[in-house]
Amino acid sequence: MMYKDVSIEKYLADLGAKLPAPGGGSVAALTAAMGAALISMVLNFTLGKPKYSEYEEELQKILASSEQLSKRFLELVDLDVIAYKSKNLNDALNIPFMTARLCFEGIKLCPPLIRKSNVNLISDVAVAAVLLEAGFVSASFNVEINLKGLKDEKLAGKIRKELQEKEKRIKRIRHLMEEKVGKIIRG
Repeated sequence: MMYKDVSIEKYLADLGAKLPAPGGGSVAALTAAMGAALISMVLNFTLGKPKYSEYEEELQKILASSEQLSKRFLELVDLDVIAYKSKNLNDALNIPFMTARLCFEGIKLCPPLIRKSNVNLISDVAVAAVLLEAGFVSASFNVEINLKGLKDEKLAGKIRKELQEKEKRIKRIRHLMEEKVGKIIRG
């Protein structure tokens, strides 16, 4: 069964049940998918509006990226479940690592939208950033626990270093979003 083809209700029922999967890795990917989809929604409500026409080309590119990310995250939901059930350590490590990397790419789409997207949906841009950060942190926990089984300490160190660097940048972006969007909302 592929979770991308079932209802949210079924996914949540399985998530809460005494089943080996879905678990935290698929939740990280689903959380990130929602963040990417929110970016797409904001852009779909922005594109074609005369007020934002000077940004049309850039926003089209961001929309293509957010849509691609959303689809990829949804694939990762199921790939994580498959990896966990198959007890494949490499996949159990690589899938949340890919989720974390893609969360990093996704959150970088948010800052330009502060002033280049429909101001009526600015809170959704902030929510997208929060969800992408949450997806990153969640995926990082799954990477970390799977690194315990990795025999290659040099590779484990590289992975940890990359995640730490990305985490700092993600937190800065989310904080920037919170600050700037908060000012816009509060006027």
